[in-house]
Amino acid sequence: MSVNLPEYYFRVRENGAFVFRVDTENRQRRIEMDQIAVVNIKNGEVKPRGGRDLTPEDMKVIEEWMSERVAVLAQRDIDDIHRAVDYLNLTAHWAQTRATDEQLDSVTDALLLAMHDLRTVLVRKKADRILKKG
Repeated sequence: MSVNLPEYYFRVRENGAFVFRVDTENRQRRIEMDQIAVVNIKNGEVKPRGGRDLTPEDMKVIEEWMSERVAVLAQRDIDDIHRAVDYLNLTAHWAQTRATDEQLDSVTDALLLAMHDLRTVLVRKKADRILKKG
């Protein structure tokens, strides 16, 4: 195990993370993690834990992590959309080349409705962007 562990550990959860201070400077040379805060990415809230006050250094590290995390999540969102485009292309190829009538019957209505909904949203959003530019 690495001797140079970070001072802080962030246990990611859906809306943020639990923040721990990592301590390896103890007599038993064990890794101890003391929870110091709970972070909510969606509303930017940082709640200290264990009746403690967070130091300016704690807050600096937490705020940097939050900023980096928001950027990672935003990148993942756009990656997911690019993958969705790939899946749509793969689905079209599957429907054209390999799908049985039974398989097509089981997915056609759901796919058509989802694609219609997506098309409607995309056309409306594109029109809004064009009107803003004009």
